Amino acid sequence: MSARKVLFSVLGIAVAGLGLIGARPWLAAQISNGDASATTIALGKTLYTKHCAICHGANLEGQRDWKSPLASGRMPAPPHDASGHTWHHPDGVLFRITKEGPATVVGGGYKSDMRGFGNIMSDDDIRAVIAFIKSTWPEQEREYQAEMSRREREKTQ
Repeated sequence: MSARKVLFSVLGIAVAGLGLIGARPWLAAQISNGDASATTIALGKTLYTKHCAICHGANLEGQRDWKSPLASGRMPAPPHDASGHTWHHPDGVLFRITKEGPATVVGGGYKSDMRGFGNIMSDDDIRAVIAFIKSTWPEQEREYQAEMSRREREKTQ
């Protein structure tokens, strides 16, 4: 078995084990970058700049030392470019984190400085932001993330 297949298997099991896979309404949020129009990506970039860049960086670079807790004990905003872990998550998880906030996805009393944006942006706006972020990733990261999303959809059908 190739290292890539092993990695997909391990990550798929890990995501399922966290309870992030399931027939839930937020899974209707599948974002296929192949289907995202230039208009949608442009809207996503505008919304990202307005709502996300203040923490995640104008160039999706995240906050400095994003893997180390802040003095508050909370984690800094991670990058959304290829150097971060955003592309490790399937569409439904990315949508839910954005809409409801990471604490609702991670559970276990997790505390985050990121709030959910469900009362600020529409579902389509959230999908546009995610489509913009995905449009910046190199092909390998986009393919990996698309595979994670495909697996997520299969598990919920």
